[in-house]
Amino acid sequence: MILNLIYESMPQLLKSSILTIHLTCISLIIGACLALPLALGRLSKNRWVAGFSFAYVYYFRGTPLLVQIFLIYYGLPQIGLTLDAYTSALLSLSLNTAAYTAEIIRGGIQAVAAGEIESAHAMGLNRAQVLRRIILPQMIGFALPAYGNEIILQIKATSLASTITLMDLTGMARTLAAETYAPLEIFCAAGIIYLVMVFSTSKLVTWMERRSTVYRC
Repeated sequence: MILNLIYESMPQLLKSSILTIHLTCISLIIGACLALPLALGRLSKNRWVAGFSFAYVYYFRGTPLLVQIFLIYYGLPQIGLTLDAYTSALLSLSLNTAAYTAEIIRGGIQAVAAGEIESAHAMGLNRAQVLRRIILPQMIGFALPAYGNEIILQIKATSLASTITLMDLTGMARTLAAETYAPLEIFCAAGIIYLVMVFSTSKLVTWMERRSTVYRC
């Protein structure tokens, strides 16, 4: 009986997992685009820039993602800005992962040997060239293990989108559980799909880490 319900629920759960993957990928891309300037801002000598970056990172890392989702979805309409559930979830996930990714990038930048940076400046490279040719290529290798963990956390964080009616993997599982009165079987099936996504991501990140190590050598 349990196996039958798991098997029967799989098609609908797999279909809904497309939204989970979509939210994960798009939010990670937007978050990465925001994270680089934030990380550079954290390292800036300008106190206003550094202060803003610090405040952003501190807020989004210091408050629960669920609260951030509710603030955007339920709070913004009170000031005249109404966003649909998908946009609210995507915005919340993107802003949240940007804060964590910024700290990962900052750590990767600080891991680059100061002597290499000084040598690059001595060779006549300007700050932008040093960043592009020396710092960023090495930073990627240093930051990749931690960023792999962030990707996995982001996959699981998308489940919170179901709290604002989005029918992602968790949202569909909740609906099916309510219809079938079999939460054990349905959520076991959903858990299997999450495990497959996380396992696949882990293998991909491990492969990228090996390639990065070879490149640095």
